[in-house]
Amino acid sequence: MNFAIVQRILGLLLMLFSLTMLPPIAVSLYFHDGNWPPFLDALVALLAIGAAVWWPVRRKMRELRVRDGFLVVALFWAVLGVAGAVPLLLSTEVEMSITDAVFESVSGFTTTGATILVGLDDMPRSLLYYRMQMEWLGGIGMVVLAVALLPMLGVGGMQLLRAETPGPVKDSKLTPRITETAKVLWIVYVAITAACALAFWAAGMSPFDALAHSFSTVATGGNSTHDANIGYFDSEVIEAIAVFFMFLGGVNFSLHFLAWRQRHVAHYLRDPEFRTYVLVLGIAVALYTLVLWLNRSIDDPGHAFRLALFHAVSMQTSSGFFTDDMSHWPGALPVLLMLSTFIGGCAGSTSGGMKVVRWLLLWKQGQREVVQLVHPSAQVPVKLGFKPIDPRVIDAVWGFFAVYIVSFGLLMVLLIAIGEDQITAFSAIAACMNNTGTGLGEVASNFTTLSAAGKWICLIAMLLGRLEVFPLLVLVSPTFWRR
Repeated sequence: MNFAIVQRILGLLLMLFSLTMLPPIAVSLYFHDGNWPPFLDALVALLAIGAAVWWPVRRKMRELRVRDGFLVVALFWAVLGVAGAVPLLLSTEVEMSITDAVFESVSGFTTTGATILVGLDDMPRSLLYYRMQMEWLGGIGMVVLAVALLPMLGVGGMQLLRAETPGPVKDSKLTPRITETAKVLWIVYVAITAACALAFWAAGMSPFDALAHSFSTVATGGNSTHDANIGYFDSEVIEAIAVFFMFLGGVNFSLHFLAWRQRHVAHYLRDPEFRTYVLVLGIAVALYTLVLWLNRSIDDPGHAFRLALFHAVSMQTSSGFFTDDMSHWPGALPVLLMLSTFIGGCAGSTSGGMKVVRWLLLWKQGQREVVQLVHPSAQVPVKLGFKPIDPRVIDAVWGFFAVYIVSFGLLMVLLIAIGEDQITAFSAIAACMNNTGTGLGEVASNFTTLSAAGKWICLIAMLLGRLEVFPLLVLVSPTFWRR
């Protein structure tokens, strides 16, 4: 293990992160909200700490290995959560404990969107902007941004990107060079965000709200500048725009890149994961609409469809935006909405959850087992489209599911053990581990009522979900630390 290299990269990344305090300072000065000192103090403190970490090992110049990449990614997301909490702790506008500040920070960077803050409508603009910026940076991954810069600083980034990128297959590149791949992802991400902001502005949002909500929409984070969330605007057009860009956020960004480069969208329809993603969402919208309308909860089928479409897309893409209190929806709909968060979006997207491609592979594996029961001697490969999938990938997907479900169960039991009711415990861990942020019971609107211990359990769930379990679990494996 190259600890000196890991230390050097963490120092560089921390100094890089300190510069993200500049936009909130600019927002504070522009709106005269007087809340710029905490961000300036945080910038200076984080820059100094990063420099102190980097300076002793600044001359260590070696290529990252796989183990180093996993350690950097796991440590960086943990350190990022603590570093992001600094301006929240220093702000005099909100009274936050260390637990609450770290919870809010980790929730932002993991794009979970779970919050302990209330009274958002009266908070300084700079603080509201900062919460949305955290989600936007976490959406595509601060690590992916760093990969584009690390080669310029003498550090290769391939192992870092492999450790960060979600999904069962991590070796495909959009361009021949890994630095160019990271840059391409960011160009696409920024372009979609800009389009979303302009659309929100044209639909009637203020420029500030449009920019802030574009950050959390494309990042599928779900934070808002208002306590009523997207429901504050009460606009069908704004909800339609949010649905469209949440949907885009849940699509593999390599598909967006190909659409941009080739100037057509045919490859979307050729992608089996994308087709499954659309199919699952379509079934969910139809089911939710029928239940809401036939149950007479909503007499107007058009309004039922509007609610069903918005919340189906919001929950499955792990955005967590809301326009209505879903916990009071009829029948099993609240539970179905929570279960949809386990599906999530496509691999390579900003969404949380287990990812559509993994569910698709398990479905095809199940189909193969049925065929082989009837024809024991048949050789039936599992295919995505026309491409056979390596059996090792199938094994890895099964392993991921097993570890994911066991981790979810253990964290839920822990939350129940410290006094939370079963509905709250189930939905809180589901909302955090699937990076959705919206739950049922006591956490239907925010996580304020959870105890400090409960919030730390949810913090672990957020990190496990964001890093897709294994980058954290490998760190506690004896095999990882053996030479």
